[in-house]
Amino acid sequence: MTVRIIFFIILLASILFLPFWVSFLLAIIGMVFFLYYFEAIFILFISDLLYGATEARYFNLTFVSLVLSVILFLAIQFLKKRSTFQSIQ
Repeated sequence: MTVRIIFFIILLASILFLPFWVSFLLAIIGMVFFLYYFEAIFILFISDLLYGATEARYFNLTFVSLVLSVILFLAIQFLKKRSTFQSIQ
């Protein structure tokens, strides 16, 4: 449990101080290694609130990283159920 909390704090600090792609990679790593890591969706939603702008490429969608994180979360959870991968509780 403490590993999950420390990882959450690192992810939060990466949203505030590091480039977006580092935060997104850390969120994906958290989704893979932790069971039901909803914190990544929450943190990426906060990043959209802080830094998000409407993107014409994505049908004028403001919350691009939120949508991507939900899609990735569902895909990773599906793949975890299909494989014998051991998650950190």
